[in-house]
Amino acid sequence: MEVIYVDHAATSPLHPDVLEKMLPYYQTLFGNPSSIHQVGRQARQALDQARSRLASLFAVSEQTLVFTSGGTEADNMAIIGYALENENKGKHIITSQIEHHAVLHACEELEKRGFEVTYLPVDETGRVRLNDVQKSLRNDTILVTLMFGNNEVGTIQPIKEIGELIENHQAVFHTDAVQACGGINLKLDELKIDMLSVSAHKINGPKGIGLLYIRNGVKVKPVLFGGEQEKKRRAGTENVAAIVGFAKALELALESMTKRQELYQQFAQILTDTWLKEKVEFMINGHQHERLPHVLNVSFPGVNIESLLMNLDLAGICASSGSACTAGSIEPSHVLVAMFGQATERIQSAVRFSFGLGNTIEEIEHVASQTAQIVKRLGQQKEFIS
Repeated sequence: MEVIYVDHAATSPLHPDVLEKMLPYYQTLFGNPSSIHQVGRQARQALDQARSRLASLFAVSEQTLVFTSGGTEADNMAIIGYALENENKGKHIITSQIEHHAVLHACEELEKRGFEVTYLPVDETGRVRLNDVQKSLRNDTILVTLMFGNNEVGTIQPIKEIGELIENHQAVFHTDAVQACGGINLKLDELKIDMLSVSAHKINGPKGIGLLYIRNGVKVKPVLFGGEQEKKRRAGTENVAAIVGFAKALELALESMTKRQELYQQFAQILTDTWLKEKVEFMINGHQHERLPHVLNVSFPGVNIESLLMNLDLAGICASSGSACTAGSIEPSHVLVAMFGQATERIQSAVRFSFGLGNTIEEIEHVASQTAQIVKRLGQQKEFIS
């Protein structure tokens, strides 16, 4: 049975060109970039070239980029590192209720250390309100951290407007752009962003590598201690092969971005048109226009999400839910709860389809028709049992 992978927002396959670029740094150019001999110098040269290429693609200076083990470490470094370094200015942080757990749990850790965190609500599209951001700003606010594009429903936040709103405040602005990177143009040179987290494995790069952009002048306390790598900001031997792969992956993603955006919009249209034709009841979750093109989150009223995902998997379709599985039970997605409330059935029947490398129109047509059949079958079973 052919397996169709539509869970690219969770992780993405390594692009063949990225693998080819990485292999020499596992096999022959394997040196430690801190070593002064020729093998080490070769690794250092590759590291410097990759950093320069990434800086060019992000339109920032090289010294603003700190390599990390992924998006989680980048978020933790930005939030905990900045808070601890600047707590003399205040101990208040603003975030939202729909952030990735790498942000939410970092904020919860800071609360244990005496910081105060405001968790902004969102509207039914998953967007924060500018007025709420403005009302939450205080004299002791030191950090605002709001994600660029949501990993579950794809909603894009008004990042430009938020940055302009707090530009003249002492608070710095961090955004988790892990899901947005490579899918939309981040335009760092035009945005009032002080720190930004990204990860390679969402854009057909390797797992285990990410980076944190830190605007010049922003001071962050290290969260790892050891050597003096990354200008003493992040200890540990740099993952040269992965960094080289990261640069290649972002290059490929930006080159194909417009074409992929159009293709993914076509995929979403195929899914929704098929379900309408098959008379399947569904509701799209997230903003209709300000959204990441590769993410489509849909609720199928009356259908148990665990049963739906299991039946999709049996049909060879790999999709996911934003819900977390704990001790064998599905807990509602914190993102959907923030958008719609705890009581609505909508949060119990939501599935995320996310598109990426290798997906074809034929595959998506198959996903659409199989999903329609499964949803109708599960719905019929429910009616029969009741």
